[in-house]
Amino acid sequence: MDMPSAPGADFTTLFHFLPIGAYRSSAEGRMIHANEQLARINGFRDVEELLDRARHDPDGWYVDPARRHEFQLRLARDGEVRGFISEVKRRHDSERMWVSENAHMVRDADGRVLFYEGTVEDITERVAQQKAMREQQERMQALADQIPGVVFSLLVRPDGTRAYRFVSSGVRAMYGFSPEDLLRDPMLIARYRHPEDIGRLDGETEAIKAGKVELAGEFRIVLPDGQVKWIYKRSCEVLRDNEGVHRVGVLLDISARKRAEDALRESEALWKLALESAGEGVWDWNLVTGEEYLSDSLLSMYGYTRDEVQGVAEDLDARTHPDDIPAMIEARQAHFEGRARLYRNEHRVRAKDGRWLWILTRGMVISRDESGRPTRIVGTHTDITDLKQAEEQQRVLEGQLRESQKMEAIGTLAGGVAHDFNNLLAAILGNLVLAREDVGAEHPAQESLAEINRAAIRARQLVQQILTFSRRGAQVMEHQPLLPLVEEALGLMRSLLPAGVRLLTRLSKEPLPALVDATQMQQVLMNLCTNAWQAFAGRSGEVTVALERVALDAAQALQLGALEPGTYARLSVADNGPGMDEVTQRRVFEPFFTTKAPGAGTGLGLAVVHGIVKAHRGAIGLTSQPGAGTRFDVYLPLAASAAAPLPDLAVIPPPAPAAAPEGRHVVYIDDYEALVFLVGRLLRKQGYRVSTFESGEAALAWFSQHPREPVDLLVTDQNMPGMAGVEVVRELRRLRPALRMAIVSGHVSDTLIAEAASAGVDDVLAKQDSMDALGAAIRGLLEPAAGTAPAV
Repeated sequence: MDMPSAPGADFTTLFHFLPIGAYRSSAEGRMIHANEQLARINGFRDVEELLDRARHDPDGWYVDPARRHEFQLRLARDGEVRGFISEVKRRHDSERMWVSENAHMVRDADGRVLFYEGTVEDITERVAQQKAMREQQERMQALADQIPGVVFSLLVRPDGTRAYRFVSSGVRAMYGFSPEDLLRDPMLIARYRHPEDIGRLDGETEAIKAGKVELAGEFRIVLPDGQVKWIYKRSCEVLRDNEGVHRVGVLLDISARKRAEDALRESEALWKLALESAGEGVWDWNLVTGEEYLSDSLLSMYGYTRDEVQGVAEDLDARTHPDDIPAMIEARQAHFEGRARLYRNEHRVRAKDGRWLWILTRGMVISRDESGRPTRIVGTHTDITDLKQAEEQQRVLEGQLRESQKMEAIGTLAGGVAHDFNNLLAAILGNLVLAREDVGAEHPAQESLAEINRAAIRARQLVQQILTFSRRGAQVMEHQPLLPLVEEALGLMRSLLPAGVRLLTRLSKEPLPALVDATQMQQVLMNLCTNAWQAFAGRSGEVTVALERVALDAAQALQLGALEPGTYARLSVADNGPGMDEVTQRRVFEPFFTTKAPGAGTGLGLAVVHGIVKAHRGAIGLTSQPGAGTRFDVYLPLAASAAAPLPDLAVIPPPAPAAAPEGRHVVYIDDYEALVFLVGRLLRKQGYRVSTFESGEAALAWFSQHPREPVDLLVTDQNMPGMAGVEVVRELRRLRPALRMAIVSGHVSDTLIAEAASAGVDDVLAKQDSMDALGAAIRGLLEPAAGTAPAV
């Protein structure tokens, strides 16, 4: 837009080019110009929208209204405001953000205020970063204060002077002064050094200047009361810049350990005797000659006699596991060089009987020559094989526990999601029923509505599969043909096949009816196929699924388990993968057993398959050998007669609602608003009189206010915020003892059925796949009372 002829008008292009918001307001405070960046900051597409909103809501900017008054006071007092930081609300949608404002007055020659000009910069991200940095610093301070000893950050300048940037509170317990004292006087800590150790400080400084990255050492300090402490210091370089060398490190009080070590050196003979008595194997190694004394208990530990061991260190080292030698040598060298106070290492040693024993070896150099090289080291060997085996078993059990907890978490999540998800699906399916009635059977939309119906039913089946896998779903056994179930599962799996894996089928044309839970049987097939293609480990291969009728004689039935001879449906999954050895075949159905790498499998897939097949009174056979692939055969008893054919979901005619008993009054309760509206509309269309409520509390209040209102049936959801369905029934039994009541739940369990029965519930219904099914269930509940019992 054009700027008026006024001071600053020549900078119109710059005004709009600024990367931050800019504005001009009248002497009365009304915004008259703004650039596009300010409009974007406020969430508008153009400047005109911003100016219009500012005219209608001039005060709706600051979250704290007092900030506007403060801004005006500063502007009137100083003629300008700089860096005014506030939390504000975007004018478009009131979203909160942080801004930095600058403004000044523009006056005429007589000193009158012509207008105000200012800039607005969005600093929300900067404020968030500053807040996060403060919180991080506070967390690091709290963490450092929990670490034993002293944690510090130090700058060593090029001239050797020092400055501490951070000191944890542990310095008070170690030295007696505060962190602030050391921050003010960096040499304070040096004045506490023992006179004999003060020279080490200069050597440390020279090493830092020379580029030594890591430093470690021990020294003594003398406190004002004369107490002497041994301190272990370790530090490392983190940055080298123009200021100097930045280092971080720790100080640890090792006085107790030093006293123990001194006592150990002073009583070497007694120490050896005590260790021998405790069953420890003692060794004494002369580093000059290479000779090594091994105690009788140490030799006995490995099963050797003194004549079988040469008495030199290399002899025992030769019996050490090759994989453990590098770490053992490194641990020795660290102790020899003074980088570790003690020599400590865990490694395996071959015993005389061929077993690998896990050994904990500990030792200490007790003498050095004039140049500081170690000449003698003594120590012990402790057999920790049982401990290592226990640790390994614990790791296995912990892994199994994690997998079990993961599956329990899946079950908990599935149970929680199922309720809300089933409500959504019920609303979708119910509205589909009504929509198809509304548009008529010949409407072109019927085909699209049928596809939506198919997808919604498939979604509900997927929820049930999750519940089944997590052992939360109730088993629903029905007589039905196996062939459509297998074909549907195969259709889903074809989209999941890994690259390079071909899925072949050999399916009988017979429907092969059986008494099965459809979802669980599809889970069996999916688990077996998944196990088959995972065996290829990224290589190409073939998985063949077969379904056929077979007759088992007595010998075959006995070989498969406790089966009766007769006719069975056999569902087979075979692959041409690497196959299994006999050990793996014996354990393949064990829970948590897996041949996959850690974290790559739960070990539950085949265990779930085995459990489902057993629950169907069937059996599972396994045929495999290394290099020749694997085949699983699932045998299921065939039903006496075929089930009715499944409907074609692609062409589903709109259902015709059955007539409802005339004038029956139904009270329906559900916390899901869309479902309440839908059920009320559906039941009214079917001829019922309906009262709906979105909570048990609201329904109870209505019953209390209408004690004489006749009601034929109460239907309530179980899982609701506030009062659950069972609680509503208990309360209503006191008000209406004869009223028929039913509970609807997306997860009907034995526990819920028992609890509902004790509360006086007449029936527990599972969430229906369609609204017409719910209507049929309600009619069934009313039939016993239709035409006979009055409403209560």
